[in-house]
Amino acid sequence: MPYTPSGFFCDRLIRERERRDGEGTLNKPLRFNGQDFGALRQECLQRKSLFEDESFPATVESLGFKELGHKSNKVKNIVWKRPKEICENPQFIVGGASRTDICQGDLGDCWLLAAIACLTLNEKLLYRVVPPEQSFSEGYAGIFHFQFWRYGDWADVVIDDRIPTFNNQLVFTKSAERNEFWSALLEKAYAKLHGSYEALKGGNTTEAMEDFTGGVTEFYEMKEAPKELYKIMKKALERGSLMGCSIDSLVPARFETRTVTGLVKGHAYSVTAVEECKPSQHKDTKVRLVRLRNPWGQVEWNGPWSDNSKEWTTLSKTEKEKLQHQSAEDGEFWMSFEDFKKNYTKIEICNLTPDALEDDKIHKWTVSVNEGRWVRGCSAGGCRNYPDTFWTNPQYRLRLLEEDDDPEDNEVGCTFVVALMQKNRRKERKMGANLFTIGFAIYEVPKEMHGNKQHMQKDFFLYSSSKARCKSYINLREVTQRFRLTPGEYVIVPSTYEPHQEGEFILRVFSEKRNTSEEIENRIEADHPVPAPASAGEESEEDQQFRTIFQEIAGDDMEITANELKNVLNRVVTKHKDLNTEGFSLESCRSMIALMDMDGTGRLNLQEFRHLWNKIKQWQGIFKHYNADQSGSINSYEMRNAVNDAGFRLNNQLYDIITMRYANENMNIDFDSFIGCLVRLEAMFRAFQAFDQDGDGTIRLSVLEWLQLTMYA
Repeated sequence: MPYTPSGFFCDRLIRERERRDGEGTLNKPLRFNGQDFGALRQECLQRKSLFEDESFPATVESLGFKELGHKSNKVKNIVWKRPKEICENPQFIVGGASRTDICQGDLGDCWLLAAIACLTLNEKLLYRVVPPEQSFSEGYAGIFHFQFWRYGDWADVVIDDRIPTFNNQLVFTKSAERNEFWSALLEKAYAKLHGSYEALKGGNTTEAMEDFTGGVTEFYEMKEAPKELYKIMKKALERGSLMGCSIDSLVPARFETRTVTGLVKGHAYSVTAVEECKPSQHKDTKVRLVRLRNPWGQVEWNGPWSDNSKEWTTLSKTEKEKLQHQSAEDGEFWMSFEDFKKNYTKIEICNLTPDALEDDKIHKWTVSVNEGRWVRGCSAGGCRNYPDTFWTNPQYRLRLLEEDDDPEDNEVGCTFVVALMQKNRRKERKMGANLFTIGFAIYEVPKEMHGNKQHMQKDFFLYSSSKARCKSYINLREVTQRFRLTPGEYVIVPSTYEPHQEGEFILRVFSEKRNTSEEIENRIEADHPVPAPASAGEESEEDQQFRTIFQEIAGDDMEITANELKNVLNRVVTKHKDLNTEGFSLESCRSMIALMDMDGTGRLNLQEFRHLWNKIKQWQGIFKHYNADQSGSINSYEMRNAVNDAGFRLNNQLYDIITMRYANENMNIDFDSFIGCLVRLEAMFRAFQAFDQDGDGTIRLSVLEWLQLTMYA
C-alpha cells in the first residue's frame, strides 16, 4: 500500500528521530520491519519451536507477482524446506565463505551473485553483511539475520530458514557444497528487503555492491576507458573496492547468450584479481592479467590464459602459485588485460566509504548524505527543458572547502563524486513501478549569495548556465559522476527527466577533501502571525456595505456563526466573476472562525470579523495576481510564491504537504482551497507562538493540548 500523506510524513519523522538516537549505523542498525533478531531467537529457544517469519512467509507472495506469481506454473511444485529437511548435517559456512559458494539458480539475479562473489574477497566486509556467529547446531532456532545498507541507513534483516526447493534441490542460489547454506539465506534476506524473489530479477551489479558496503560506484565504458584503467583497477582492489563487469547484449532476444570464446553476453561477472606475471620466454616483459568469475559456477573463457591454455606452461611454479592457478570448471578464469578490454564493454567499481573499511589508509572519502523527495505538482519539476518548473526541484547547497593534495595534470580544484539514487523502485515493481530517468545539474552560486540559504528562484536558472552536470539522464537506480571544480559554493539540482514524476531519492557527495552539502531549506517563519489592531482609517464603500450586511445577519447579539459567515462571504465573493468560485464551504468557514475566534465562543464579533475580512482582501489580491489567466485557480508550483507573498516562509516538506492537501487532480488550487490553506497556516503559526513562550522554536504539548489544537483548527 502506498503511504497516505500523513502516514508518510509520520514515518519520516520517526525515522529521523531514530537516526538522532544513533540507529541506522553499523554498530546500531535499524531493525527491518521492527524485528529484533536476538529477542526473537531467544523467544523461539525458550518455546523450543522454530521461527516462522510472518512478514516474509513461505508462500507464493514471497516468491513473486508475475512470472513467480499465483498464475505461474513455475511455482506449483515449489516446496519450502528448512536445510535440515534437505540434507544431513547442514552448515552455515563450510571451510570459510568463498566465491565458489555462489552458484546461480533459476532466477535472473546474476548481478546480485556477482556482487556476493566480490564480497567474499574481503572478509571484514563479508562478515559485516553475513554475521558469522550463526549455525544449524548451537543455539539453532530456524532464524538467521543479515545486514544491508539501505538508502543511507544500515538495516538488520531477520529471516526464517525455509527456502524454496524443487525435487529437494534449491531453486535459487546454491553453494558448490550441497550442505552449505549461507549464500541461499543471504539471497532470501535480500529478497525480503525488496518484497519478493522475483523483485531481484534483472539488475545492475553496482546496486548490490552498494547495498553491501554503502559505497559509491563509478562506471567505465571500455571504449571510453582512461589510459590508466589497469592502474585504476589494481588500486581499487588493493583498497577493498568491489568490481564487476559485463558484455552488453545489443539484441534483447540474445540476452545471456554464450559466445564462441565461452563468455556470456548480457551477463554480470566479478573481477576478483588483477596481477602481473613474467613468462619465461619474455623475462623482461610483464604480462598483465585479470581474473574473473561467472556466477553460474561454470562456463568459462576458452581463449589465451584460460584454465588449460598453453600460456600457463611459460610460467614458473612460483608464478603459478602466486596467481593461484587452478584447472577446474568452477566459473573462475584468467585472461590478459588486453583481451579483457576487447571483450568486455563495461566495468563498475564500487568505492568504499570511510565506515566500510576503518583500517583503509589508502583512500578515505568525506561523505555527505541528503534525503529528498519529488512530489507531483510541487517539487517534481523535471529537467532544465522545463524552465517553468525546473526551479521547484529540491536544491542542495554544496561547499567545496579544500583543493586536492595531488592534482592531476597540474589542474587545481576539488575532486568530488555526486551520486543520485532513486529509492524503492525495485520493491514497488509489483505495483507497476519502473525506474525513472534521473539526473542532476550543478550551478555556481554568485558570491553575493554565499551563505544565503534561500531556495534559488526561477530567474536564476533562466539566466545562469550550469557549471557541471551528469553525462546523461538515465533510467538506472543511481546516476554517478566525478567532477573537479574550484573551491566555492554551488547548488545541485537533482530531478527526473519529465516533470510530475513522484518518488524518493538520496543525494550523496563524496570527496577526497572536506565538503559540506545540505538541502536548501527556507527558514520557517511568518511575517504576521499575531493579529494586527484594526486600522482607524475611513471605511470604504465596500467596508460600509459589509458592516451593514454583518449587522443584518448577526442580529441583536452582534456575533455570527459559521453558517452565517458562509452566507456573508459568498454574497460578496460571487460578485468577483474572475475568481470563478462556487463560494466557500461550511468547513472553510468553520476554520476561519477558529482562526479569528479570540474569546472562544465559536462565533465572530464585529472586530474579529473585520480582522478576517482584511486578511481575505489581502489574500484575494495575491490569488488574482497568480490567476492571471482568470481560470479561477492557480498552479500548484505557483503556490510556493503565493504563500511567500502572503508572508509565510516554508520549506520543501511543507510545500509538499500543501500540494497534497489542497491541490486537485490537475495540480491546481481554487480560491476556496487557497484561502483555506492560508487560514490554516496563520492559525497554526499563531498557536505555536502562543505555546513557544521562551521563543526557542520548540514546544511541548500534552495529548489533550495537541488534540484541542488540531481538532479545532
